[in-house]
Amino acid sequence: MPVPREIPRELAYPELVWPTILAIREKGGSASIEEIEDGVARLLQLSDEALAAPHTQGSRTEFQYRLAWVRTYLKKIDALNNSARAVWSLTDVGDKITETEARDVFRKVNAEARASEEEETSAAESEAVAVASPIEEASWVDRLLEVIGTISPDAFERLAQRLLRESGFTKVEVTGKSGDGGIDGIGVLRMNLVSFQVLFQCKRWKGSVGASVVRDFRGAMVGRADKGLVITTSTFTAEARREATRDGAPAIDLIDGESLCQLLKERRLGVGVQMVEEIAVDEAFFRAI
Repeated sequence: MPVPREIPRELAYPELVWPTILAIREKGGSASIEEIEDGVARLLQLSDEALAAPHTQGSRTEFQYRLAWVRTYLKKIDALNNSARAVWSLTDVGDKITETEARDVFRKVNAEARASEEEETSAAESEAVAVASPIEEASWVDRLLEVIGTISPDAFERLAQRLLRESGFTKVEVTGKSGDGGIDGIGVLRMNLVSFQVLFQCKRWKGSVGASVVRDFRGAMVGRADKGLVITTSTFTAEARREATRDGAPAIDLIDGESLCQLLKERRLGVGVQMVEEIAVDEAFFRAI
């Protein structure tokens, strides 16, 4: 178990569960990861500084890391389901869960898990750990981002190129020119009868990507393409997200590390999904022999 770190009270796991439920309810019972994060941040009135605080490992922020575990634990109690496209939806259990029950999810699930493992810890220690953190330490997203972080910059550009092609882009070219406003490549996205020229930037930043990166990229793409796309293994600050959709300026789409992992998973690019075999015994068959 890692050494406990000083975490703001509003980012404690039990404090994030109920706002997650409310954020999904506000969206009609289902929401994307970004919609959940935006909703929880607004409900808790979190500052940009709190949202941008990095996690000790990996490329995600502490806020994103903890919300990922909140979703996982809500799924453990059958309160949430998630689709292949990372859309999370409330189940009947999630629709009926109360605020008191939501705050108790981490303690309850961890206590049950520890009891089943028959660990030799005191009741006081088990209670403290159960409330403080999830039992598991790493997820496939963290592992994937770690692996991507080991490849060369050129390889990461080729990965982005392959991802765009698998997502319906054509004529995807990596330019990689220095001093070109951060533009790494261009592609054409055809939607029915309409095509769009899209410039993209793909970088593995350390720390969150700020608004200045978005502004510089927009300045470089004006007059050269219809749309812009920024891909990173890291995260975007709240200011960067606001800048990307600022009124009166060309909108730029942002793909952070978590979204990148979900896209790679959907398209099975370096990510395999193993299905667990479930065997059912047909008693009627044997009775009919």
